[in-house]
Amino acid sequence: MTLIKSKAEIEGMMKAGQLLAACHREISKRIRPGISTKAIDHFVEEYLDRAGATAEQKGYMGYPFATCTSVNDVICHGMPGDYVLRDGDIITVDFVVNLNGSLADSAWSYPVGNISREARRLMECTKRSLYEGIRHARSGNRIGAISHSIQKLAETRGFSVVRQFIGHGIGERIHEPPDVPHYGPPSSGPYLQEGMVITIEPMLNIGTHEAKLDSDGWTARTADGSLSAQYEHTVAITKGDPLILTEQSIL
Repeated sequence: MTLIKSKAEIEGMMKAGQLLAACHREISKRIRPGISTKAIDHFVEEYLDRAGATAEQKGYMGYPFATCTSVNDVICHGMPGDYVLRDGDIITVDFVVNLNGSLADSAWSYPVGNISREARRLMECTKRSLYEGIRHARSGNRIGAISHSIQKLAETRGFSVVRQFIGHGIGERIHEPPDVPHYGPPSSGPYLQEGMVITIEPMLNIGTHEAKLDSDGWTARTADGSLSAQYEHTVAITKGDPLILTEQSIL
C-alpha cells in the first residue's frame, strides 16, 4: 500500500467522485418528509448499479447497506431501515463509490422540510468547517493545520467537534493512513505530500462532542441527544491548490 497515488489513480478516483457527487445531487431532490431511510439506501444502490459502480461499504467489516443514513442525534454510521423522515429532521447520507476499482467517499447533510434555526446554523457551520479544512490541505502543511482550522471555526461558533470519528487516507481501500482528525494543534500529524488522497469529514454537534454506540454495533449518537451534522469530501494533495474529487453544488 502506498500513500502516494499516481496521476492515473487520482484521475480514476475523480471519475468515481464525479459519479458520487451526481448521486448526491439526485439524493437532494428526494429528501422530504415521508421517505424512509431504507428507500434512500435502495435509490443509491440502484443508481450506482446503473452507472456500472458499486457501494464499497456494503459488506465492509460486515456492514450490510450501501449507505449510512444518520438522522438528528446520530453522528455517523446510522443504518437504513423503516424510519420515515419527518418535517424538521436533518439527515446525513454517507457512502463510498467503487468505479472500476477506484474509490471516492463523501457525506452530506440535508434538511428535511422546515428545520429549526439552530439546526440550520449547525449545518452551515459544519459545511463551512469542511471547506476551511480543505483550504489547509496543501503539500508541506501538517495534517494538524486541517484539524486546528476546523476546531477553531466550530468552537468559535459554539459547536463541538466529534473526536471519536475522523477522516482518513483512501485509495485501494476505504481506510488507509494517514488519520485526519478534526481537532488538535496545528503542529500535529504527518506532513502532507503531493499525491496523497484523504477524506476530510468534520462532524459537529450542538452539545457535547462525546458519542455513544447503539446495540447494533454501528450507530453512533451524541451522548446528550443533541443534533449532529457532517460534511465530507475526498481531496487530493497537489503542487498547488487542493483538488476536491467529490465536488458538488447543493444546499
